Amino acid sequence: MADPTVRRRRLGSELRRMRESVPLTLDEVALRADLTATKLSRIETARINVKPSDLDGILDLYGGVDVAKRAALHTLAKDGGKRGWWQTYRDVISPEYADLISLEADARSMRVFQTSLIPGLLQTSAYARATIDAINMTSTADHVNALVEVRMARQSVLTRPEPLELWAIIHEAALRTTISGARAMKDQLQKLLDLSELPHVSIQVLPLSATPHPGMAGSFSVIGFSDTTGLDVVLVEGMTSSLYVEDPAEVSRYGLAYERLRASARPFSESADLIAELKDTL
Repeated sequence: MADPTVRRRRLGSELRRMRESVPLTLDEVALRADLTATKLSRIETARINVKPSDLDGILDLYGGVDVAKRAALHTLAKDGGKRGWWQTYRDVISPEYADLISLEADARSMRVFQTSLIPGLLQTSAYARATIDAINMTSTADHVNALVEVRMARQSVLTRPEPLELWAIIHEAALRTTISGARAMKDQLQKLLDLSELPHVSIQVLPLSATPHPGMAGSFSVIGFSDTTGLDVVLVEGMTSSLYVEDPAEVSRYGLAYERLRASARPFSESADLIAELKDTL
């Protein structure tokens, strides 16, 4: 059996949290919702998906589920095994990366903090190629080309009819590191300036002179959905693996960390001025 997706885990953990807050046992819910306790347990532990009619029956038992929350949970159930354009690249991307792309496709917002790289959704193809090649080390040219195609395709979330609201905080060190030559880096910095003009893209620079801050622990992304659902998830990326943080208390902690980073970063206009200044020196 394939590992459960982030969507399915989020749905299962939220249904378990709601059941325990009522509170009801697995057997009690199963009896009233015309399910078996085993099936309900497998739904809550993300081993199987849930049919829309079963989900409605469960939510009716728990009560107090508003329209937005119910719709969000149905979206998770419907898309628990969702297949998208990224499935074409299933031989070159990891399940965790596929989860990220799938989440970006559904998300309302994304708050990204990067310490040493330009965020993937803001990269040029030349910058993406150079960084992918450097980080993967042993990848073939064809593999790198495929990963570059994926990264560029991901950026469509910024141009879709209801675009992703992206807030990126980039450490100044990432902007001062010349990747793939001066010309390519100049183009990359110009792309940041161009994208910052979009109403749904916000870019701040965390200066080298910033006082100690939560971002010293490393890069992370907070992927947000409806404000009322409490179903946000955090991605912490490493060289060989990715960690999805789904516990609401831990997600909230990352949200607080991001607010502190916002306060420490340069304002938008000053950030744009610095990016332009660095571009002009290349």
